Amino acid sequence: MANSGDNSVLPLLQEWFRRILPNSQAVALAIMVLVVFLLIYFLANILMPVFASIVLAYLLDGLVEKISQRNIPRLVAVYLVFTGFMTMLGFFLFVLMPLVMDQAVQLIGRIPQILGSIQNILLRLPKLHPKLVSETGIRDILIAIQNELLRYGQDVLSLSAASVVGLVTAMTYLFLVPMMVFFLLKDKKALSAWFMQFMPRDQNLTQSVWQEIDMQIGNYVRGKFAEVVILWFTSYVVFSAMSLNYAMLLAVLMGLSVIIPYVGATLVTLPVLAVAYFQWGLAADQFMYFMIAYAIIQAVDGVVLVPLLFSEAVNLHPIAIIIAILMFGGMWGFWGVFFAIPLATVVKALLSAWPRADGRVYHSMHTSIR
Repeated sequence: MANSGDNSVLPLLQEWFRRILPNSQAVALAIMVLVVFLLIYFLANILMPVFASIVLAYLLDGLVEKISQRNIPRLVAVYLVFTGFMTMLGFFLFVLMPLVMDQAVQLIGRIPQILGSIQNILLRLPKLHPKLVSETGIRDILIAIQNELLRYGQDVLSLSAASVVGLVTAMTYLFLVPMMVFFLLKDKKALSAWFMQFMPRDQNLTQSVWQEIDMQIGNYVRGKFAEVVILWFTSYVVFSAMSLNYAMLLAVLMGLSVIIPYVGATLVTLPVLAVAYFQWGLAADQFMYFMIAYAIIQAVDGVVLVPLLFSEAVNLHPIAIIIAILMFGGMWGFWGVFFAIPLATVVKALLSAWPRADGRVYHSMHTSIR
């Protein structure tokens, strides 16, 4: 039986190698992707400023190209886009971040009060439902929560010991990354020509894959950035108008929640509704109005924003998205989660462009996995 199985698999492997190995374009593309992946995987901590600069320059280059198409010199377009980028970076660092951190500190300071309210609610349950909930079980739960919070507080204190090193690293990145972004935009043609001299002469397959990746990832990331900004701004206006506590902090969480499809909206709902509940109470009219406003924001995001911003972006099956989030998030943490869908798009484009059994390249890469 073992020989029969081996005999059935061996011809398939021989046919696969016979079909792929003579294809120099496919082999060169596979080697290039493997080298890039290994560089990112093993040198991510060392070369993170370089990778971040390349990603930012790639995203900003789309704006440079659009401005250049209006008969404006590219160098002028680079200066305009880079000035806008630095303005947004300054707003993020000196306006948004201090406000968010201040509200986060205020919320952390209220955690003991919130926990006390939760404790009173839980301790009333044995009296209301003595057959379902025991007082001993509730106290065990409260002790476990307190121990977890104590452990979390110790972890935070241990991390603060390395805050000086982290601050120095962040300041270094803030200097290096913008500088590299500027030169990557300014000297794009020269750098591209230098890089292309190491590529094989026959680049039809590589160019086909890159065009697909460039279109899909560019549309997705720019659309995702627009969605984050729109959802953040809209949430902040609504939360402020309703006098919700920590409006900026919760609005930022709302904007960042769209980075993780399906999961982010669920995770951000708990802190938002918890803050509203402890501010107004479950029976208050303000809480009901807030629930309606929050549901409208989420519905507009899913029904209007997503189809409008991502009409030209790649469509991936939800299972493929979840697998990409788990895999790339496990390898690279937050940034792996952020770029999970673009990276999944790269994998899909490579698989779609790979030679098929008839020896031709499958070109219908615009079709989504259904």
